[in-house]
Amino acid sequence: MSAGRFIAALAVAWLTVPGPAFAVDVLSGSLKTIAEKGEVVIGYRTSSVPFSFVEGKLADGSARPIGYAIDICGEIVDEIGRAIGRTDLKVRYEPVTSESRFQAIAGGKINLECGSTTANAERRRTVAFSPVTFISATQLLVPRSSPIASYRDLGGKKVVVTAGTTNEGALRDLLAKLKLQADILIGKDHAESYAMVKDGRADAFATDDVLLYGLIANDGAEGAKYMVLSDKLSFEPYGIMFRKDDPDLAGAVTATFARLAESRELRWTYERWFLKRLPSGQRLNIPMSNDLHTSFQLIGLED
Repeated sequence: MSAGRFIAALAVAWLTVPGPAFAVDVLSGSLKTIAEKGEVVIGYRTSSVPFSFVEGKLADGSARPIGYAIDICGEIVDEIGRAIGRTDLKVRYEPVTSESRFQAIAGGKINLECGSTTANAERRRTVAFSPVTFISATQLLVPRSSPIASYRDLGGKKVVVTAGTTNEGALRDLLAKLKLQADILIGKDHAESYAMVKDGRADAFATDDVLLYGLIANDGAEGAKYMVLSDKLSFEPYGIMFRKDDPDLAGAVTATFARLAESRELRWTYERWFLKRLPSGQRLNIPMSNDLHTSFQLIGLED
């Protein structure tokens, strides 16, 4: 066979090799596994409104997670599909908690954790994060009838935090600094922590401000009985979490954010969940902060 015919035959063979089967040979890490299985596993939170929470059921009867982080992760799934040459990727949702989410990522149980996870230096030692998706701060939720007006009023009170969150450490540090004695209770998730204030087991709930506003908004008329105090304790930048030292997956995440920022879809997705009505009919009415706007600008969003 002549050199020309050989090259032509090789080109035909290249084009007729199924995309996923060929792509698997050159992929690594999570994308290799995803290409082999045809499935992306998304870890979601059940009550992190409006980032990741359950609303109804899917066709197979499983929980239907929705929210700001879930929408962004859907875009990452599309980018992964383009990277591995597959248009038939399935998405499987796995619930995670504040405590279980890190092991779920590190152990390969899930590919992406799409919730309300703070991306700090300590956590970056064991997992990786996307660019910042939201900037929050630790604040207190109390009943409107409560005598608690600030952190300085917590002496002798019971304060609940959610297991596995950064808020517990921030709260303990503050109480020690102010030399206040308070009982710190632990809820298994944000829904349980909120319920502990509602039924009187706790006097206050300390967690990220936006999550507190989300719980109030999602609780309809009952939520109007509670308020979030203005004192801010800690800086909490959120990100989508995935495996550390996984360059192919990191590339897909980075490409997704660049595309969404340049097209302004990041801003539109933000507005959908923070300014427009939630499924509950309530609005959070939380405009994008200057810091977050600047962060989006740096990855492609223009004024």
